Amino acid sequence: MHGVWTPDQIRAAEQQLFVSTPEPVVMRRAAFAVAVHTARLLDECTGGVAGRRVALLVGAGNNGGDALWAGAFLRRRGVGVTAVLLAPEKAHAAGLAALRRAGGRAVPAEGASPDTAGIGADAADAVERADVVVDGIVGLSARGSLRPTAAELVRRVEVPVVAVDLPSGVDPVTGAVEGPAVSADLTVTFGGRKPCHVLGEGAVRSGEVEVVDIGLDDHLPSPELHVLEAAEIGAGWPVPGPADDKYSQGVVGVAAGSASYPGAAVLASGAAVQATSGMVRYAGPAADVVRSHWPEVVATGSVGDAGRVQAWAVGPGIGTGASGRDVLRHVLESGRPVCADADSITLLADDPALWDARDPDAPLVLTPHAGEFARLAGEGLGPDRVTAAREVAQRCDAVVLLKGNTTVVAAPDGRVLVNDSRHAWPATAGSGDVLTGLIGALLASGVDPWLACGYAAHVHARAADLAAHGGTVERSEVGAPIGASALLAAVPVAIRQVRAAALD
Repeated sequence: MHGVWTPDQIRAAEQQLFVSTPEPVVMRRAAFAVAVHTARLLDECTGGVAGRRVALLVGAGNNGGDALWAGAFLRRRGVGVTAVLLAPEKAHAAGLAALRRAGGRAVPAEGASPDTAGIGADAADAVERADVVVDGIVGLSARGSLRPTAAELVRRVEVPVVAVDLPSGVDPVTGAVEGPAVSADLTVTFGGRKPCHVLGEGAVRSGEVEVVDIGLDDHLPSPELHVLEAAEIGAGWPVPGPADDKYSQGVVGVAAGSASYPGAAVLASGAAVQATSGMVRYAGPAADVVRSHWPEVVATGSVGDAGRVQAWAVGPGIGTGASGRDVLRHVLESGRPVCADADSITLLADDPALWDARDPDAPLVLTPHAGEFARLAGEGLGPDRVTAAREVAQRCDAVVLLKGNTTVVAAPDGRVLVNDSRHAWPATAGSGDVLTGLIGALLASGVDPWLACGYAAHVHARAADLAAHGGTVERSEVGAPIGASALLAAVPVAIRQVRAAALD
């Protein structure tokens, strides 16, 4: 599990570091790392370093200084470097001097002979002839999209981009993009990942993220967010041991589907089976359909006849009428961990009395998409998904898994996991039913609910990616849209992959 720190946390750690290490020394450490990774990208893209061209997009402040110092280091490796200064009078003086001493050039963005967009001829030439562009426009303190001149320069970039700390124009805290912004192939960041590297569109625009140690480790507090790694998911995923039987591995009850929506029952039950649950008990009107697809499922017609379970997965396709309400009430009263999805969330949002049926000692997981979340929260979901999920988790005393391209998992005690899939292949009907079944199976196996959501979200996204690229370990170059059935079929492969990562 690796941490993610807010800009405020990073700045506070930097101030502590500066007590023992002068700020210019720290800047040169950061800049040297930017130069090293830029040279690597140059070599990968062009087959060499010396004689290649790099353009630096330089704003005011320390990120611009990092870019200028990086340009000085690149000049020493024979790279032609031109800094395009967006605010010449505010450029980092020491970095600019270092670049010029090394033989680099600096030109104003709005210099002589501007074109119709106001970009100077030298600036336009630097960007258009570059092999790689380094984005040092703004830093962690910036908010909002790029200003017109910077946006125009970025629009003209047609080569790989290295971002210093974060892609300019991306909100550092939420990852939101509200206007023109940089799309980086590589982001070199310092001390630790920031929220913009793992949240929303910022995660996509950050590209590959390289974290560089500049001496902050001893000064960083507990991280604001956490990201699970495949190896720890594989190590924590429940698998049968020599002394296990079908009961000790966990018995999960699935209350899903209806005569109108039998597919929800098939998908949720199948996911619980594929997650290696010891036993799956299905309870509902789609029992015959579930048995026809998954003969290993013990299927009955009602939750009252289901038998003993260690956890429940409830909600997909049960409806929001009286029968769905009765099913949800029975499950909440069971005293077992519950993963409530889809219609269950709508019922809970519309009928506060259902909360009274809940056993207060039994863990509850809620898995809303944006619309369902708005019903729970009583207001629309804004750009700060982490704060929103955290607040609802605390108010409902439940683990909240907020679905989206970036999945946010908030625990009632304030802990937050983030899973960034960097693709949208699960955006298809029924994929949420698969996720519900996975979480239910993990809860039944005794996995901590917060981690169960994180494990399931990762495997779910990995399975979707596999399915979109052929469904096997051998990936096709081009992905294609998938249905939830294809995603479900790829779940075992995804689990094997995380298990293999744990054994490496």
